[in-house]
Amino acid sequence: MRRILSALAVSTALAFPPPPSALAAEPAYDPALVRLAEILGALQFLGPLCGVARPSEWRDQMEALIAAESPSPERQARLTAAFNGGYQGFAALYRRCTPSAELAIERYRAEGSKLTREVTTRYGGDASPPR
Repeated sequence: MRRILSALAVSTALAFPPPPSALAAEPAYDPALVRLAEILGALQFLGPLCGVARPSEWRDQMEALIAAESPSPERQARLTAAFNGGYQGFAALYRRCTPSAELAIERYRAEGSKLTREVTTRYGGDASPPR
């Protein structure tokens, strides 16, 4: 049910994009958060596949990010779409843990930590980096 609601929210957001004035009101760090959401989605799939994360670890991080941001419905739909895209991109390719999947985990963790540090250093906030 959650996936259906997420898909509906994403398709609605894509069909009815926010007016330019609404996008201008988004925080300057929004592109970094969208990328972080994509990384969290990828880690949500890859981490449990390779046995380096509990099943809901990265989804919980995403939920904490959304709770901390309290985004508009449109912005939440963009973040959710990025998370789902990161997840689905790897789910379409991997059925078991491979050396390349382990390397992707390592790289995504590093990129996610870097993004989190940059956003919190530059804009303040209380974000926790991916572990």
